[in-house]
Amino acid sequence: MLTQDQILERLKAFEPGAKPRSNEDAEASKLAEGDRNPWVRGDKPLKAAAVLVPLVARKGGVTVLLTKRSEHLKNHAGQISFPGGRVDDSDRDAEHTALRETEEEIGIAGSAIEVLAKMEDYVVGTGFLVSPIIGMIRPPFELDLHDHEVAEVIEVPLAFVLDPKNIERHSRDYEGTKRYFFAITWQDYYIWGATAGMLRNLSNILWIA
Repeated sequence: MLTQDQILERLKAFEPGAKPRSNEDAEASKLAEGDRNPWVRGDKPLKAAAVLVPLVARKGGVTVLLTKRSEHLKNHAGQISFPGGRVDDSDRDAEHTALRETEEEIGIAGSAIEVLAKMEDYVVGTGFLVSPIIGMIRPPFELDLHDHEVAEVIEVPLAFVLDPKNIERHSRDYEGTKRYFFAITWQDYYIWGATAGMLRNLSNILWIA
């Protein structure tokens, strides 16, 4: 299990485009990258969005904070996701978007979050180009859920989502073609799609030798 100091050290040293841990991992990354774009319908420009990948510094070990989206939402209803959303014209950058959306969705102010790194952008099938921003939150903190968007907040042990054995690769037939996606099952929660893909990228970042 990585210590908080090791996590901070590796994230601060991270450079987008760093080599994967092994040839096998490089091939898996290549397959995942090639599988993302075909999920996008049409040829419209991708819309800019950003999410916060919130790491919580618990005494018993670092966790990842995730939200369960409300069932009535138009996109990704009921799915497990990171707090975040579309970039507004008034946002300074992706980091500003991620922190603003986090405060709006779960009530944690940007001043309480230590931004550590930005992962490489991730394309999702609903037509968004998502910038994942990694941030550390140190307890105590209080949540104030925007119940129109967020039904529940969960924390998953970081060690669990980093373990490659817990990151599964699944397939689904999509318009006559088999497409692949990543998934992580923790307790009764099924984390899949872009969220699982970004967690897998985080795993690669933190475990690079």
